[in-house]
Amino acid sequence: MSSTWDSGDEPPHRRIGPLGWLRIVLRGVPLAILVFGGLAILLLVRLVERPVHGFHRPWTPHITRLVCRAALFLTGIKFRSEGAPMTKRGAVVANHCSWLDIFALNARKRVYFVSKSEVANWPGIGWLARSTGTVFIDRDPRQARAQKELFEKRLLAGHKLLFFPEGTSSDGIRILPFKSTLFAAFFTPELKDALYVQPVTLSYQPPEEADPRTYGWWGDMDFAPHLLRTLATSPQGAVTVTYHDPLRVSEFSGRKDLAAACEKIVRSGLKLSPEAQAKLSTQR
Repeated sequence: MSSTWDSGDEPPHRRIGPLGWLRIVLRGVPLAILVFGGLAILLLVRLVERPVHGFHRPWTPHITRLVCRAALFLTGIKFRSEGAPMTKRGAVVANHCSWLDIFALNARKRVYFVSKSEVANWPGIGWLARSTGTVFIDRDPRQARAQKELFEKRLLAGHKLLFFPEGTSSDGIRILPFKSTLFAAFFTPELKDALYVQPVTLSYQPPEEADPRTYGWWGDMDFAPHLLRTLATSPQGAVTVTYHDPLRVSEFSGRKDLAAACEKIVRSGLKLSPEAQAKLSTQR
């Protein structure tokens, strides 16, 4: 995982008025009950699932998917998807825009996120991540071998691991260069001929006349203010998840070639409004 990306130019922060605070309460309270209530149910189900199925999780991912789909509904953000999630064994790679990505990527297909180890210690988010089977990656090179073995174990168990090759989140109107480090795990003799990688593009459409980077969360932005502004927004925008055709790992010479191919495909699927295109062109 890399250091945080920063554009040096954040969207203007609009003041939250009385109606905005009312929306925060009307959306935020049910959202908290949904997320933490769903977590409680998931943990209870896991008490039975673990001794019966061990490393496999045939039941609890369905709870995660339902909670994430309902969470987007409660925030008012419209969810759209294109293409088909792959059924083959392998991993998923996507661009990274916001904490909202967690809900959007889980809303249609059960996946297991790969995240930096620091996230495990974040209040609230860390608990959710651990309970839903997130794989945590340590930046310490001494842990590289153990992490690679864990990757292989999860992939061979049929888990769809999802990671963000950019290594950090951006503003949602651009794709950062993909890093190839984590792609190396796919090229071990045990995995290379059996795995596929599916590129997925996340595209956020902001509300009319809003900054095209409204839903982006990057740099030194604090989570709580961004969450409050998102809940206060009305009308809301939408998120589109585009599932591209899976790539067979064995058809690539190595991790760099596979990473480059995934980046090109994910970049091609990014849907930008005219306002976003204009904003991006002024920053280049």
